[in-house]
Amino acid sequence: MSIISRSLALFLVFQLSGCAFGWLKTTKKGENTGGWTVTQFYEAGKQDLEDADWKGAIAYFIGLEARYPYGRYSQQAQLYVAYAHYKEDDQAAAIIAAKRFIRLHPNHPNVDYAYYIKGLSSFNDEKGIAGYVMKNWLGQQMSERDPKASNESFQSFKDLVTRFPDSDYRADSIKRMNYLFNTVAMGEIYVARYYLSRGAYVAAINRAQFTLNEYPQTPATKFALEIMVNAYDELGMDDLRDDAKRVMEKSFSNNQESLSVANPDSESWNPDSESWNPDIKQKRESWWKVW
Repeated sequence: MSIISRSLALFLVFQLSGCAFGWLKTTKKGENTGGWTVTQFYEAGKQDLEDADWKGAIAYFIGLEARYPYGRYSQQAQLYVAYAHYKEDDQAAAIIAAKRFIRLHPNHPNVDYAYYIKGLSSFNDEKGIAGYVMKNWLGQQMSERDPKASNESFQSFKDLVTRFPDSDYRADSIKRMNYLFNTVAMGEIYVARYYLSRGAYVAAINRAQFTLNEYPQTPATKFALEIMVNAYDELGMDDLRDDAKRVMEKSFSNNQESLSVANPDSESWNPDSESWNPDIKQKRESWWKVW
């Protein structure tokens, strides 16, 4: 690198640094916060949270931590940043902020809330731009998408439930885990149906059987049996078709519909109708298993 290039790079670094330090003295509202105390930052941020001014709150709390990086105000500000990012539908930023708090303060009395926000942010990934397009423009349901976000959300709630059994967020976390459990199960059904539509009957049967084994007593069970009946019929395996049909008819009478997969954020949420229970020891070591 030439001397001129090095000088230019050094100049840009100083310029950017100057901008950063200057930002600490002002906010997007134009206040000069150069002489502000930690409580002034904190109260201003809290007021913006109450006013649902999420960007303003984030600016104040980040400024607080930058100027006063130690103490309880700084720690609380980090949690508020995660919350404000979540409320403004910036799920990725909320997850990063929550993970940072967990890494810096693993023994903090409110670290369970960071796990909760991390789980909520992955759970509600459809609130982002991409999720909005898939849900409202393409009509795609959560169970039809890549299950990565659902698995990450489940893991966050699982960590909360197992590590903090007395947490105020445990009950709601269990409800959301139930919903995610059913959602991922239905995702397997969509894959099996795709195989069935393409004439890959053996693959469809294997996927349906996997669903029955890994996600018992979920709404996906009935659909898995239906897929197996259709696939065996196409393959001419009449005995296996009749066996699957017999199990389906015995498990689901003519007037009995499979359980609905209710979103815990909807009014129809009913935790008693869900299938996953962390207080019941499961037989298989699966990704969703707690103990």
